[in-house]
Amino acid sequence: MAKKPAKLLKSKVLYRGKVFSLQRDTVIEPRGVRAERDIIVHPGSVVVLPIFEDGRVLLIRQYRHSVGEFLWELVAGRKEPHESPTVGARRELLEETGYTARRLRKLMHIIPTPGFVNEWMWIFAAEGLIEGTAQPEEDEKITPKMFTLKQIDRMIQNGKLHDAKSICGLLYYMRYVGRAR
Repeated sequence: MAKKPAKLLKSKVLYRGKVFSLQRDTVIEPRGVRAERDIIVHPGSVVVLPIFEDGRVLLIRQYRHSVGEFLWELVAGRKEPHESPTVGARRELLEETGYTARRLRKLMHIIPTPGFVNEWMWIFAAEGLIEGTAQPEEDEKITPKMFTLKQIDRMIQNGKLHDAKSICGLLYYMRYVGRAR
């Protein structure tokens, strides 16, 4: 089946914020459906899985107001509008953990909420880690902790890990790249 995009008839920005904007598009979709679609426009995000020589991985814990909970997650953050995913991943790794990576390998890219958000997330494995000083943003209160892949596997199985991007990146790594230890 040929990839035919929707025909955009009209687009209006309803809100422009610091992280995203909201727009309403009037379109004729590829199969002829005329519709109004509200879309959150986002510059994209980077996700980093720090992997140590002994096979352990680093997760961070932080409070997420939108769900009212502290969550264990992979390192992640918004990609700046004109920043490459690789540069963004290196920046976020340094900001949130203090580590720099000798090797950064793209594992995958995902679209977490395609129904109404145009955000892409690029997920990287960071290896050859060099310790440094974290440089979190003023509103980031982050607790880092290392886990074995067996611990991560149990956290996923037991429903202790809720963050979708982290589950996706970790399962991909454990299934296709790493090996359970």
